[in-house]
Amino acid sequence: MEELARVGDASAIVTETITSLSRLGLLNSAEVTFTKEVVEALRAFQQSRGLTATGKLTRDIYLALEEARWRLGDRNLSFIPGALIRGDDIATLQNRLNEMGFSSGRVDGIYGTLTEGAVLEFQKSVGLPADGVCGPATFTALIRLTGTVRGGLASSLRDTYLIHQRGPALAGKIIAIDASFGGNLLGAEAFGLNEAQITYDVAKRLEGRLSALGVTVFMTRGKDNNPSEIDRINFANKVNCDLLISLHLDNSSSTNAHGIASYYYGNATHEIHSVVGERFALLAQREICARTDLLNCRTHGKSWEILRLTKAPSVRIDLGYLSNEGDAQRLARSSFRQSLAEALVVAVQRLYLAAEEDALTGTLRIEDLKRAGLRK
Repeated sequence: MEELARVGDASAIVTETITSLSRLGLLNSAEVTFTKEVVEALRAFQQSRGLTATGKLTRDIYLALEEARWRLGDRNLSFIPGALIRGDDIATLQNRLNEMGFSSGRVDGIYGTLTEGAVLEFQKSVGLPADGVCGPATFTALIRLTGTVRGGLASSLRDTYLIHQRGPALAGKIIAIDASFGGNLLGAEAFGLNEAQITYDVAKRLEGRLSALGVTVFMTRGKDNNPSEIDRINFANKVNCDLLISLHLDNSSSTNAHGIASYYYGNATHEIHSVVGERFALLAQREICARTDLLNCRTHGKSWEILRLTKAPSVRIDLGYLSNEGDAQRLARSSFRQSLAEALVVAVQRLYLAAEEDALTGTLRIEDLKRAGLRK
């Protein structure tokens, strides 16, 4: 993604960025240009938001800084079709509503229809005019009741309930598979294969195995096309999938970096995470590491758009480093990509199994899943 500023630059965007970082307490200086200190402050900001800590100022990071400036009560909040309001104030509002039992859905910092509906219900419950607009009177009522009324984290409870309600049969489930096109690897290739080819191959193998188990599978891209991230997110939301699996590869300036990592929606700033997403990330990570010799680089909470804006639980899995010779050799093998696909199928099945039906990591086979997955 294009950078909006580089070290040494001076512009209105740089000034706004410095002001935002200073307001957040991450930059203690009177900088007027994009210095190395600003880069380090940006890294700290990115890390705190669950974003990749690159220190680069891209459009996404600029917008994230804009969201971070708002505190609950700074402005009136309302649902505006086609121009949804975003900000940390909305995330705080969603958290408080969810804690009091008024479900605003996933805490994503976006004032959508679910958040408006939760505000309406809250306003009715406290005797305020129910207009769905979060203004001074609603802020006052929220502050007065926060900490005294709690109904549980509705979105997390609902997602967990739906998983158990719909399991263990895989027949009838809807899963979206998002294979990266490889824009992040700067042309790195493994034995003539690039990221787009490898992730698409694993995705097609995964699609075939899941389809055989009765799962309805949607691919967010074809073999040669490259929809934007927001188009892929909108597609996954349109098909109303139960789970989204986003497949990627990684690279590094250090050829020693290697291994597999998985990511679910989580934001330490707002103390939120996807319970189901984290569960599947752990299952996928464990199954792949048990069935291959990839280094376990663990699971991590992130607030990337593909994880944050997809309505269904979503997980990104980085299947290795193309910049590492060992990982590249593995990924170039058809048999290895087959093992990756089989591990992911087993992880999907285990997500829907009750504790008493589950099996040890690495022990379930595709043959077992055909019996479990087609069960009515």
